[in-house]
Amino acid sequence: MCGPLAMRVAVSSPDEFVAPYLCDALGDALVEIPPEVLEEGQEMMLDALLMPCTTLIHFNSTAPDSDRDDRSSLLAMREAAKPILSAVNRHQGLHLILVGSLRVHPKATPDEPFYSGFTRLSPRDIAAEGQIWVEESALEHAEPERPVSIIRASNVQGTLKSGGDGHGLLHAFARDSIFGWVSVPGSQENKFPKDFLHVRDLVESILAVMQSPPPTREAIAIGTGRAVPLRDVAQIFASETGAEPVFGTDDSQEVYGVVDVMEVEHRLGFRPSITLEQMISEAIQNVN
Repeated sequence: MCGPLAMRVAVSSPDEFVAPYLCDALGDALVEIPPEVLEEGQEMMLDALLMPCTTLIHFNSTAPDSDRDDRSSLLAMREAAKPILSAVNRHQGLHLILVGSLRVHPKATPDEPFYSGFTRLSPRDIAAEGQIWVEESALEHAEPERPVSIIRASNVQGTLKSGGDGHGLLHAFARDSIFGWVSVPGSQENKFPKDFLHVRDLVESILAVMQSPPPTREAIAIGTGRAVPLRDVAQIFASETGAEPVFGTDDSQEVYGVVDVMEVEHRLGFRPSITLEQMISEAIQNVN
């Protein structure tokens, strides 16, 4: 999508799931920020890499194997972001995009099931505190010449570009189904819905934000606007694979609720298009 554009786009602290899709989409516009350039004393090298860039996309997330309730996760996120935040403040005309999760928002309730960029902040774990610290530090220095966009994604699903296992709860269900059952978080009476988002739609939203910076600052929740209780998702798997739903797995780390997709459509001019059924089909095919 961005190959023919004149802009250059830097990507820092990439994860192993979303970032490879984003980097492929950026093509020749991509400027990768190696980890060693973020070390102390490498400011000149970092500035040189950012010099031709109009956008810097930073993955404001924890390492895959980190404990979200361990203070080390918060410290790691802060340390990874500090060189980036400092570099942004040294550059004019650089649009900073931070990509994180909805875990910085309070849990959905029957009265407030929707997430948007205006949903109040209430970090659910220590890693979410780290995410908020980075976001607030960036927003504090946002200016028209250095705008900041915060993207908070819903439950992202998809296959790893490197091959192997898929990512997300739907892929966990698919792996379970091979053995004839699906381990479902929460009880069968849990009616709270989950908004599943495909990784390709998340990348499309990042690219849309990149091509249309805000006047100064913004926060956007990204999801499909369609949320389904897990018991209904499990029934789809039962119909497709014959796997029996088994309820009662710990769901304390699950993100329930639905994203206000009208806000996404108004801001970005599109809404995610990959359906839950397509995501489930992809997950099942990935294990067969």
